[in-house]
Amino acid sequence: MDLRTEVDAEGELSPSIIEKPLLYKGRAAHSNQVSRFDPHTRQAIDDGWGSLDEDAPALRTEVMLDAAKTIINYIQSPDLPFDRTLNHYRGCEHGCIYCYARPTHAYLGLSPGLDFESRLLMKPDAAELLKKELAHAKYQCAPIALGMNTDSYQPIEREYQLTRQIIQVLAEANHPFSLVTKSSLVERDIDLIAPMAAKGLASIYLSIATLDRQIARRLEPRAAAPERRFETLRRLSEAGIPTGVMVAPVIPALTDGDMEQILTRAHQAGARKAGYVFLRLPHELSDLFEQWLQQYFPLKASHVMSIVKQSRGGKAYQSGFGQRMRGEGVFADLLAHRFKLSCQKLGMSGERLGFRTDLFKVPDAWRQSSNSPQLTLF
Repeated sequence: MDLRTEVDAEGELSPSIIEKPLLYKGRAAHSNQVSRFDPHTRQAIDDGWGSLDEDAPALRTEVMLDAAKTIINYIQSPDLPFDRTLNHYRGCEHGCIYCYARPTHAYLGLSPGLDFESRLLMKPDAAELLKKELAHAKYQCAPIALGMNTDSYQPIEREYQLTRQIIQVLAEANHPFSLVTKSSLVERDIDLIAPMAAKGLASIYLSIATLDRQIARRLEPRAAAPERRFETLRRLSEAGIPTGVMVAPVIPALTDGDMEQILTRAHQAGARKAGYVFLRLPHELSDLFEQWLQQYFPLKASHVMSIVKQSRGGKAYQSGFGQRMRGEGVFADLLAHRFKLSCQKLGMSGERLGFRTDLFKVPDAWRQSSNSPQLTLF
């Protein structure tokens, strides 16, 4: 913040606070605003010595251990084509400003802003927990969606390799899975995914929101460039892996014009499935996204938010099933029509790939370890 003075209606000088966003290189959020659960708010104010005129200090990524007793999350949502997910990371270093998962960081006592993209949590025993749950006598096989809350192939995966460990477990049990990513790192695991895909056990979607590289760098600063994602689609497809594209999120008056070309280029790269998601701004995400718009697209900001609210019943977000992914109203209906028409022309399906579940078999070693009695400490 910066303190300035201005003349009020009575001719008196009065201080006014002018916001100065924190601009960290490679980060999308411009603040670490408190969450909806915090009882107090904090505001940085310049004391007159220009302390806020200095460049923001380096913001390093901090990774913490996340203790978990279970790893599979069961959900009931008519908007989704699966009933279970697996999230081994919390927070995401890709730093996409539009990420609907940002508000979940509030449950950890952290900010959905900069904390979400710099203070991450990982579950080191995710693979072992998965073995235990798959080996349970009452477990019934159904496709697992990996990383639906945060990207399974975010940058820290290079070091921790939790996603690779999990896919190895799924491969051993012939358990089907799917995932959506915006990272080219998925190519590293083609050696595991391709054999599973040949059995009807795997599919990969790439998420692409825009073709404009400058917008992409600001929108999703640590994710792969759009061109690189199309190349990843091509390589996965050539390896025999069923691929799809998610045009997500669709941001009105900013990225929606790219929809048809994204679908066309994805089809040329081998993708045969497609989907899209209208911009979602739950809880604190609305303020964070508006700050971002005002910083980079001030002349479009009010227009973008106007269309969003027209498509969300006058609010920044609707959480109801059937509306949260698509929106409502004239713009949302037009978007749905454009998507359907483009998919028809390209021969792309909006339905998810069917998976085989009859091949699922838990290795005997897993059952023995899961059924072994608890050892005593003394």
